[in-house]
Amino acid sequence: MARGQGVNQELSNILNELWKLDVNRLKPGADYAISLQGKAGYVSHGSNNARDRAHASLFSYVNEQKLKSMETYAHFINLLDNYEMSTGKAEMVTREEQAENRLFLDAIMETEVMKRAHRYLVSKGQSPSDILQFKRQLYDIWFRLYHRDRHGGEDSCGFEHVFVGETKHGKEIMGLHNWVQFYLQEKCHNVDYKGYRARDKKSTPDEDDHVLNLQFSWKGLVKPTGSSFIGVSPEFEVAVFTILFLTSNEKMTSAVVQVDEYHLELVVYRHGGSIGTSYPKLLTSNNRPL
Repeated sequence: MARGQGVNQELSNILNELWKLDVNRLKPGADYAISLQGKAGYVSHGSNNARDRAHASLFSYVNEQKLKSMETYAHFINLLDNYEMSTGKAEMVTREEQAENRLFLDAIMETEVMKRAHRYLVSKGQSPSDILQFKRQLYDIWFRLYHRDRHGGEDSCGFEHVFVGETKHGKEIMGLHNWVQFYLQEKCHNVDYKGYRARDKKSTPDEDDHVLNLQFSWKGLVKPTGSSFIGVSPEFEVAVFTILFLTSNEKMTSAVVQVDEYHLELVVYRHGGSIGTSYPKLLTSNNRPL
């Protein structure tokens, strides 16, 4: 998708503004530490056999007190246990869970990251200027339930797929592109990190990189290649992918951007008026091919 695709400069500009505003981003080596270990091998589609090139966890340390003390992270973590893991099983959203969703949106809208994202989207004619209407728009994009599996009831939403993860017929991992969820699932021994995925065998990522391509298993199912921001705040990810979603009407939107030192491909798939999936792919870091 990204081959031959030039950098989207306008998008890069606004995302770099958001990057600088992301004061809740955790600092590698201080607030958390990761251990990349070995390079993951090839896994054929549908196979759950992956050679483990990483005998230790990806996260060797995370300052959980800092996570719990920041409001957006605390509300985000409250949402992670609200979903059925498997598609095809209808989600039953309680009033308490709806309230938790709104508390999360209220919290992120207090941040400068989301305030700037909102102003940008208003300037592009993609969002209402009224904050309450914008929150309703965000709710529809991230939390409105839809059918991912044609069998059964409404079984998925953008937030579940991207940030929590789900499985297809108990055979395949879908989504799970969030580092906090990855860390918490790894801590519970549900996630087993298998190694990093480098690009074109040219180099290895650094342990202070804020974006990683990786391989892992979740409750026994292997994801051959996953990708995630590392250490960034929930509001930063919501802002980035909401902007990409709303500034395109395509079923699949792919944009190459330069954010800080990272050369990335950002991908968003639509599911009607909601996000189907969204994730970053690391192309280069520190100007080194990966």
